Amino acid sequence: MVDLAGLLDDLRAEGDDLDRLVADLPAERWATPTPAEGWTIAHQISHLAWTDAKALLALSDAAAFQAETQRAGDDLSRYVEDGAAEGTREEPAALLARWRAGRERLATVLGELPDGVKLPWYGPPMSPASMATARIMETWAHGQDVAEALGVRREPTRRLRHVAHLGVRTRGFSFLVNGRQPPATEIRVELTAPDGEVWTWGPEDAPERVTGPALDFCLLVTQRRHRADLALVAEGETADQWLDIAQAFAGPPGTGRKPGGREA
Repeated sequence: MVDLAGLLDDLRAEGDDLDRLVADLPAERWATPTPAEGWTIAHQISHLAWTDAKALLALSDAAAFQAETQRAGDDLSRYVEDGAAEGTREEPAALLARWRAGRERLATVLGELPDGVKLPWYGPPMSPASMATARIMETWAHGQDVAEALGVRREPTRRLRHVAHLGVRTRGFSFLVNGRQPPATEIRVELTAPDGEVWTWGPEDAPERVTGPALDFCLLVTQRRHRADLALVAEGETADQWLDIAQAFAGPPGTGRKPGGREA
C-alpha cells in the first residue's frame, strides 16, 4: 500500500529545500538565468506555483480544469511557457509567498482525498499518490536548475527514489511521446542510492538492464543532463534506446541538455 502521508512529507521537504535557496535572494537575483533556455530563477518558481495552481483546480473543479486544458489546444509547450512567464511580472516576494501558499495547500488537499479517487491531468488521470510523486519530481528538477544558476551543489537525498520510480514507470510513455511503439522487453533497473543502498525495479532475470547512480538516472529522466555526461550503463538494445529518450514529465519530448553540462 502506498504511504501517501510519507509522500506528502517528502513533497514538503523537497519544497522547503528549494525554498531555502531563494528565500533570501535579493530581488535582482531572481532574474539570474538558469540552464533552462530563456528561464530565470523567477521562471522556475513561477512554473512550480503555476503547476500547483493547476493541480488545485483539477482537484476542486474538474470541469473547469478540462475546459482550460481544451482552450490551451495542442500547443502545451506554449501554454506552459506562458504560465511561467506570468509570475515573472510579480515582485519576487509576492511570487515566493504565492508559491509557498499554493504548495502547502496542494499537499493538504491531497492528504484529505478519499482512497481510489482519480484526478484529471495533462494525460491519464492520476491518483493522489501519483500526483504527489510528480510534484516531488518537478520540484526537484526545477530546484536543480535554480541550484546550478546559483552555483550551489545540493546533497542528494533518499527522496530521489520517488523521481527514479517515476522515471521507470514512464518508460512506455517515453517511447509513445517519441512516436514509437513501447517494446514489451522487460528491463531490470538497479540504481545506487546516495547512502549506498541499491534500488531495484523489474524482474531480476530480465534480459536487459540499466545500472548506475540514482542521481544520474534522475538527472537523465528529468532531462537535466545529457546521457553522455552520466555514469549510466545500458545492457541490451531496448534499454539503450530508452536512455536516449527517457522523460519522467508530461507533455511533448523535450530537447534535453547538450553534452558537456555541469557535473552532478
